[in-house]
This record gives sequence, C-alpha cells and structure tokens, in this order.
Amino acid sequence: MKLSEYLEILHLARISIEEYNNWGEDEIYKTTIADVLSNESSFIKSTYQLSYTENINPREELNNIKQKVSRCKKCSLGKTRLNAVFGSGTVNANLMFVGEGPGYDEDHKGEPFIGRAGQLLTKIISAMNYKRETVYISNIVKCHPMIDPDNPEKRSNDRCPSLEEMKTCIPYLDMQLEIIKPKIIVTLGACSTKGLLNNEEPISKIRGKLKEYKGIKLIPTFHPAALLRNPNLKKAVWEDMKKVIRYLETGEI
Repeated sequence: MKLSEYLEILHLARISIEEYNNWGEDEIYKTTIADVLSNESSFIKSTYQLSYTENINPREELNNIKQKVSRCKKCSLGKTRLNAVFGSGTVNANLMFVGEGPGYDEDHKGEPFIGRAGQLLTKIISAMNYKRETVYISNIVKCHPMIDPDNPEKRSNDRCPSLEEMKTCIPYLDMQLEIIKPKIIVTLGACSTKGLLNNEEPISKIRGKLKEYKGIKLIPTFHPAALLRNPNLKKAVWEDMKKVIRYLETGEI
C-alpha cells in the first residue's frame, strides 16, 4: 500500500473518531477499510444524516436520532441537563410546533411542553380540532438552557438558548423535519422564530406572517408562556392558528 493511502486512512480515521465523540458515542463500531475509503464526503455526511429510503421505518429513524440526542455533548447544554427532550407526536404529522428549548418540568421528565405552558399548548391544539398525538412537538435545542446550570432543581431558571447553542443543535431538528415532512411549522416565541428564520424582527411584528424554512411553510406566533403572563395575547394566537387551519384544509392562508 502506498504511503498516500496510509495517510488517507489515518485522515479519515481521525475524522471518524471526532464525529463519534461529537455524537456522544463511547464506542467505535466495526467497519471495513473499503467502506471508509469509498467516499470521504459521503462518509462524513453519514455521521450527520441518516439515509431515508422507502424500506426504512420512519419511527425507527426517529428513535435512532433520539438515541444520538440522548448521548450528545456537542455543547455545554448537554453537560448540565437532566434529560434530553427529543420530541413527541406522530411521525405522520402535518403540523409541527417548535419551541425554543425544554424547561424545568421537561428537563425532569424528558418530554416536551408538559408544564403550564405545555398544558396551554395542548388546549390550543384541541381548539384547532387536533390532539397532541396527531401533531408533532419539539424544540430547537433538546437540552434545558439554564440561567444557573449548577442548580437544575431551581425553578424559574430558564433562559433563551444562545444562537450558537441553536446552531449546534438545529441539525437534529432538521433530521426530524426530513423524516416527518410536516406541511406547516408553527414556531412558538421569539427565540425559536429567530433560530429558524435568522430574523431580528420582534415576535409582535412577525407573528402570523407566512414564512418558509427549508421548503416548509412556517407561521410564527407567541409562546404559550407569554399567554400565561398576558392573556390578552390569546386572541392574536388564535388568529394565527386559524391561518394554520386554513392552510392545512385548503393549501391557502
């Protein structure tokens, strides 16, 4: 074997180890040299994306990603969380809600939107004539962003994830979207809206406007937590949800 071929193997092995570490893996699974040498770009891509083919069960694909999220330590949030919060709902959802990140209750139980804001979101979904089980609910970041990360048992310890944290975690959301393929996304609050749209407009100005993320229609609205603080916002959120309903029923806003 030529020296250049040895160097190529070492180069790809280094990349492989780095990517396994990024995903939180503590083992390197067996593969053949031919597999590694076949195509560097496809090899690297395979560590970030799953291959979605017709003969693969989408639920299994989601579960595979969920397992990677449970081991992920790519940013500081993964080192201070109690539980990763992947998402919940049906893989066949036409409607997907995306928040900013888990809070206290979600971090403790590993499920999205189960606190007071989550209970209000459930009521909104019900008013739309859907059930939580028939939509999909997730967040941009899968771990609890805390003001004081050394005290996860503290209430009112939530903060908006930083742009860097969202940038690091958003590939997981992209994978969820690629599998679920919702017809429309509803971003909940300013943080998730900014994270997906890279838009600096206040949520009060951008809410209810039809946008797009990776070819999927998107409507921003207020976060349910904001409605708990200011019930007057409920009317605006319902106007936004009526647009979502109209789009799902007619394809028009």
